[in-house]
Amino acid sequence: MGLSKTIWTNPTEYLRVMQPDNPVLFFAPSVLQSTARRFIDGFPGLVTYAVKSNPGEEVIINLAAAGVRGFDVASPFEIDLIGRLCPDAAMHYNNPVRSRSEIAFAVDRGVKSWSVDSASELEKLIEMVPAEGCEISVRFKLPVRGAAYNFGAKFGATVELATILLKRVAEAGFIPSITFHPGTQCTDPEAWGSYIRAAAVISGDAGVRIARLNVGGGFPSHRKSDEAPALEAIFDLIDRTATEAFGAERPALVCEPGRGLCADAFTSSARVKSVRDGNHVFLTDGVYGLYNELAQIGIIDRIEVLDEQGNRRAGAKAPRIVFGPTCDSVDRLPGDVMLAEDIAEGDFVAVQGIGAYSIVLNSRFNGFHELTLATVLSLKL
Repeated sequence: MGLSKTIWTNPTEYLRVMQPDNPVLFFAPSVLQSTARRFIDGFPGLVTYAVKSNPGEEVIINLAAAGVRGFDVASPFEIDLIGRLCPDAAMHYNNPVRSRSEIAFAVDRGVKSWSVDSASELEKLIEMVPAEGCEISVRFKLPVRGAAYNFGAKFGATVELATILLKRVAEAGFIPSITFHPGTQCTDPEAWGSYIRAAAVISGDAGVRIARLNVGGGFPSHRKSDEAPALEAIFDLIDRTATEAFGAERPALVCEPGRGLCADAFTSSARVKSVRDGNHVFLTDGVYGLYNELAQIGIIDRIEVLDEQGNRRAGAKAPRIVFGPTCDSVDRLPGDVMLAEDIAEGDFVAVQGIGAYSIVLNSRFNGFHELTLATVLSLKL
């Protein structure tokens, strides 16, 4: 990936001056820090960042500058990254399945917080992790509600198993906690409410007072033009429900947003390679590049078409079939994409809010998707 050394006013200035043929990812540190402050000021507990969503050093450094003091790390790479960039930050190793070598690595790096969702994995932690001062959070799952896709398909114990695991955590001398993940891109605050109430039932049935409740990620980014994330409504519901469910035994709260923190600090641009027979649009980016996730959870509709001088195309939006540059037929954006009807070869297509699960999944398949990262003062087009 190339890195632009100049700080540009906005993406439009960069496109007009540089005329890039390859994809560009525009990063606005001011937007990232503003979003971080929104979480820190609004969430009633500790805000940690899910590093996997975008592990760029520029992201980690700016989050730390904004006041983020905890990170959800899911691999040895992420543990070393945070240890190097933010040596005083808390690290929560919340990938609930780890090899013994990964556990040993994390213990050696001073990790004190872990999650687990099975009896066999819990016994590995009990065997290898010193109990004193270490937290183990039992991760559970409920039926999916209000999420873009099901995070419980891979991880999460049933309520019944979680109760058994929580008892075992306490008996083994670890700090007992509970965690869950309501699913990605949750726009309904009640997605958290049902989980919090279930956590209180698990704690009560196990006879274990938990130290912390990690309400996971799932916080939405701005993917739909007419649907701005109602983060404060989510924060308020979490706060209120935690008090109602736990009463005087309310645990400390933790959240671990990834997409909700980083997505809206980035905008991408791709060039139009061709408008084939006035119907199919071919771009220099696709699902093997920054658009990888769009095929899984749907299109971001915050898309604008700019001409070669960076001026917004004025034509009415019309449905188009949009392909990426590779030879693979699955390299297509989902559904019909609404683009300016006067789109032309050489134009730029800008997708806003694409900072999560994009740069980290970008490949060089078929020799395409060479990417430049450009820093801008504003993302306004």
